[in-house]
Amino acid sequence: MQKNGPIALLFHALVVGFVLAPLVVICLVAFTPENTLTMPTTEFSLRWFRAVFEHPDFVTAFGNSLWLATIAASLSVAIAVPAGLAIDRYRFPGRDALNGLFLSPLIIPHLVLGVAFLRLFALIGATGSFLWLTLSHVIIVTPYVLRLVLAALSGLDRSAEQAALTLGASRFTVFRRVTVPMILPGISGGWLIAFINSFDELTMSIFVTSPATVTLPVRMYMYATESIDPMMAAVSALMIALTAVAMVVLDRVFGLDKILVGEK
Repeated sequence: MQKNGPIALLFHALVVGFVLAPLVVICLVAFTPENTLTMPTTEFSLRWFRAVFEHPDFVTAFGNSLWLATIAASLSVAIAVPAGLAIDRYRFPGRDALNGLFLSPLIIPHLVLGVAFLRLFALIGATGSFLWLTLSHVIIVTPYVLRLVLAALSGLDRSAEQAALTLGASRFTVFRRVTVPMILPGISGGWLIAFINSFDELTMSIFVTSPATVTLPVRMYMYATESIDPMMAAVSALMIALTAVAMVVLDRVFGLDKILVGEK
């Protein structure tokens, strides 16, 4: 195996530092006792974290985002698993077009999707509905689940499925007892990535939320237009922590290399 030279290692370190530096700064600012966005110098304080949980708008928005992300990720799995099986295992007219249709939200700017959904919901009288907000999130997170499901299926040894069929198991039993456990890392990883993307979604959500369905990123944006104080840093630090914990759990349970890269 060829090892990276010192120049390559230095370049990688600079890239990692460039990515992580803003996250570290915002997390440190969240612990400031001051009223402005400053780094804590003499002491650390949980003042702004308490302020977040005492702010009813942020608590409500967090609940909306949590429910929305959970439902959207679960529905995307329900769509992506059968779609992935069909695309991976069958050859039929329009197969490539179907695959492209499912993955198209990855290349369409969310600003464009937001305007399109806003116009569509206005035409059918569905503006402000949590149901339609959920469906719009399902559309933009399903590609992430589908990609991981397809990756899991592409490396699947079908001999175990064929053995189960030979022994008399029904196709549904084979799917439930053999196929799903074998592709579970891809399904779980896809669900978690879909959850994170739905929870963090801002650009499209601005156009399709209502006062009753405001999500946490939208609430943060609205708050930032009125005032800038360390509470924003505290909310951001909580979101960073939530994402980091989710990725660590996923890595410990299944392994990120296995899910995202496909390593055995």
